[in-house]
Amino acid sequence: MGEEYYKEALKTLRLANRGAKKAQEENRRLGLPNVYALEGKPIFVMPDGKIETQWL
Repeated sequence: MGEEYYKEALKTLRLANRGAKKAQEENRRLGLPNVYALEGKPIFVMPDGKIETQWL
C-alpha cells in the first residue's frame, strides 16, 4: 500500500504543479499579476517581474 500511495501522491503533485505553471503563464499573457502569500501577506508579481505588496 505504501508504494502505491507514494506513486499516486507524486502523480497528483505533478498534475498540480503543471496546472499552477499553466495558470501563471496565462496570467502573464493576460497582463495579470501572479499572487502569492509570504508570512500571511499577499505578494503580487507583475507581468514585467516587478514585485508589489498592493495591487493598484
